[in-house]
Amino acid sequence: MSMNIKEILNIKTGGQWLIAPAAEEKIFCRELFSEEHKEIEKMVFSYAKEKIYPNIKNIEKLDEDLSRSIMREIGSLGLIGVDAPEKYGGTELDKITACLVTEGIGSSGSSSFGCTFGVQTGIGSLGIVFFGTPEQKNKYLPKLMSGEWIAAYGLTEPTAGSDALSAKTTAILSDDEKYYVLNGEKQFISNGGWADVYTILAQVDGNKFSGFIIDRDTEGLTIGAEEKKMGMKGSSTTSLKFTNAKVPVENVLYEIGKGSVIAFNALNIGRYKLGAASVGGSKLAIKKTLEYALERRQFGQPIAKFDSIIGKIANITIQTYTADTMLYRTVGMIQDAINDLDKTDPEYYIKMGMTMERFAIEASMAKVYGSETSSMVVDNCLQIFGGYGFIEEYPVAMPYRDDRINQIWEGTNEINRAIITGYMMKKVLMEEITLRDYLKSLDDFVHSKKDQKNTGPLHKEKRALEAGKLLTSLIFQEALCSFGQDLKHEQQLSEILADMFTHLFTSESLICRSLQTLSEKETSKMAITITKIDVAESLLDIELNTTKCLHKIFPKSIPIAISESVNKLLLEMVLNTDTITLKQSLGEYMFRQKNYPF
Repeated sequence: MSMNIKEILNIKTGGQWLIAPAAEEKIFCRELFSEEHKEIEKMVFSYAKEKIYPNIKNIEKLDEDLSRSIMREIGSLGLIGVDAPEKYGGTELDKITACLVTEGIGSSGSSSFGCTFGVQTGIGSLGIVFFGTPEQKNKYLPKLMSGEWIAAYGLTEPTAGSDALSAKTTAILSDDEKYYVLNGEKQFISNGGWADVYTILAQVDGNKFSGFIIDRDTEGLTIGAEEKKMGMKGSSTTSLKFTNAKVPVENVLYEIGKGSVIAFNALNIGRYKLGAASVGGSKLAIKKTLEYALERRQFGQPIAKFDSIIGKIANITIQTYTADTMLYRTVGMIQDAINDLDKTDPEYYIKMGMTMERFAIEASMAKVYGSETSSMVVDNCLQIFGGYGFIEEYPVAMPYRDDRINQIWEGTNEINRAIITGYMMKKVLMEEITLRDYLKSLDDFVHSKKDQKNTGPLHKEKRALEAGKLLTSLIFQEALCSFGQDLKHEQQLSEILADMFTHLFTSESLICRSLQTLSEKETSKMAITITKIDVAESLLDIELNTTKCLHKIFPKSIPIAISESVNKLLLEMVLNTDTITLKQSLGEYMFRQKNYPF
């Protein structure tokens, strides 16, 4: 039964911030953590610092027993089962808690263990949490949530990476209809060599993509040798081969043909959790780099005194703070929508998974922005360390290597950019985002006089951001008019649009957070500084991308009406912000703090 437009618009969903008044809504941010959130945050960050960080070198030796023992300890603290029901050994806490736990583990400095933990709590077990039968949940979840068993997830194949639905692994129902017989190979399976339980995706009848729960001791399952990786050396990564592997029919996950639902819902969660892990790792890298720059002397003074170093510290702080802000806004939006569900509904967890899909745009943004933030952070940190950064004894060489995978797994960043623009397009076509109606306000906006009486903090940034929203929406509409649904094949254009959307979301998140937490504290003043810098630089990037888009959409000549509207909006986006001086102030503040203080 299809819904009418009014019903659609009453559903909480992602992307609608594009056409909402700029920075007017209240967003969730870490300053709104409950006392329970703060207690759990303190516990997990302390555990990461005291129990994981000192063991990094041993974890990197691919010590399975050590990683398993840490996992069991974390399980005993209730930190594995945050997303799982209490009746099956979970702690059933909110998505905010799940996110801060992942961030805390990410702050341990061991990306390898972070990977092991991330698969365990994400793609490895969430398919069973959301879509498993009561019998499946009862059999598998208690041991997974306690850490007694390790979970893994098999989607990628030698010939099917980003194009996951083209998987060649087959599952054929046996003549007695008691088993599915699996044949095929899965590749790059995190936790592959250690796992006790695997969620595997395979084709039934050639075109029914389906999920299966497979035990380690299944006859016909062969686990490959450990891959020799560039980084993440302390995590297990293997191939899996199925040769007439007999999987009982009761191990079908959800329904035959519903494998894509399992896969993509698990990935949505995995994406924003990867963003959380990236934020945790970035904060640790900043702390270590601040300490080094204050101690390292050149030309008769600490290198922390040099303007170039101050600028680098400011840049990595800005991007980390921004990633943190948009991450918890995203998770807050998701949790708000989940709160509307009926917990007594037998299909509560299925509906939770479906609800989270409505925020695929923001989940992909969190993954892309988070992974590219951590990449930028470790690169700049290594540069500040100089030659020592290249030496394994120092704390940035390993994270530099480990970090590179973050832009590839959970869907490459290119795929996730396609998801951002693709889902935006889908929502416009479904009228969940009423783009045309929003653009009717363009003329009124450019002809309206700026409120001269409004001198509050960030009022200039709010107006400039509104202009940026209108400009991006205009470009998006023209792209849709020009290419229609074929826009998805214009990959470079789609990627640029995704970046424009992301800039709007992150900048708006910063303005909202800064205004919500405004105070006389120095951290609050620095948050305003970060926001001013980010908005100014994001809008400059949007301006550059606008030019690229227009020349692609209108290769011969840009219509005069479009050109005039664009130019008027660009004028409203000019902020004349002295970002260099602001970065000097921020960088000096960070060196005084000697830590990430936000």
